[in-house]
Amino acid sequence: MRWEVLGREMQSLTLAQQADTTGILMQFAPILIIGVIFYLLIFMPMRKRQKKLESMIAALHNGDRVITNSGIYGIVAGVKERTLILKVADQVKIEIAKNAIAGLQSPEETPQSS
Repeated sequence: MRWEVLGREMQSLTLAQQADTTGILMQFAPILIIGVIFYLLIFMPMRKRQKKLESMIAALHNGDRVITNSGIYGIVAGVKERTLILKVADQVKIEIAKNAIAGLQSPEETPQSS
């Protein structure tokens, strides 16, 4: 008799612990889902864009028309390890960091020489 009561108490204690574990998991499920959504919608596209920009900067060579983050348009006149020589006008060259490049100029942005 005593063992039966003790066995039932152990069984109910085990069921209560399982219910607590399930309850805790259900409480954290929305937080995990939000984390996954943030990763998929924000961090993955940002990482793809960053890798694309890094590969574009690594492939720059003399004669490429670029735009800097500060809005300066120029032609690459020289490439160094961490910097670029950018020709912005006749007889005007500036040295800028490679990470200051925002992108390549599109064909409709290139200035028309008359």
